[in-house]
Amino acid sequence: MYNLDTEEYLRNIDLHPENVFVVHQKLERLLPLHSHTKSQLTYVDGGIAYIHIANKTYIIPARHYVWIPAGLEHFVKVRNSATVTRNLYFYTTDDAKFPFYQELGIYPVNNLLFEMLVFTENWSGSIEKNEPAFTFLSAIKNILPVMGIKSYPIALPTTDNTRLKPILLYLSQNYEKTITLENISARFGMGERTLSRLFQSTMSISFLQYLKLLRIVKAIEMILQNDKSTSEIAYLSGYNSLASFSKAFYQLTNFRPSDFGKRTFLNQSL
Repeated sequence: MYNLDTEEYLRNIDLHPENVFVVHQKLERLLPLHSHTKSQLTYVDGGIAYIHIANKTYIIPARHYVWIPAGLEHFVKVRNSATVTRNLYFYTTDDAKFPFYQELGIYPVNNLLFEMLVFTENWSGSIEKNEPAFTFLSAIKNILPVMGIKSYPIALPTTDNTRLKPILLYLSQNYEKTITLENISARFGMGERTLSRLFQSTMSISFLQYLKLLRIVKAIEMILQNDKSTSEIAYLSGYNSLASFSKAFYQLTNFRPSDFGKRTFLNQSL
């Protein structure tokens, strides 16, 4: 159940469907799983964040925003408590015009959009149609579908399965170690085939695919911290060589590790 403060906050967002609701704060108020009748744009100003949707967790790198369509249950978790999220909740009267508005997506922020999002800190709360700010905020929404930028693809499956949850926790805390299906099966007292089937049937991903994805997600976190070399990150992510790490990273992101951080912070244009 939501507490009264949370209920009021969510109610205020949706109170005037034709308005834009603007919120700048830390951690999206630590909201539990929830949804809105409005579409949502959330930009994480520095640091890294995760958005949890059903049985998947998507990573939101620095200099990226997430678009959340109306009605989709979610919650956002920010890794750095000092990070500010810029949240814009939009009317949905024109959402049918573009498929973009109806799908969850995580996209890079170019210079133009970055400056526009920063400028929104001049406002907060519900912005009505007759206010000058409304025209500016509408312009942000209008340019999103025409930028032609592909959504960021990284999603880490999650589950409430009581047998898998302690295994996933262990993997998250020990991903840099030598991990095999055999030694994890032995640690948690189940057969290799049983564990393999459990991963596939519960999360539609193999044990090795999950481990690979987890390690790349952790590597992305380290890359965005910008204080380690690519070789250091490779070994800290559980890879025995830079070549194998680079290959796995490229397979999942279509970028070399050395280029990924540059992509996040380089000036981009429409």
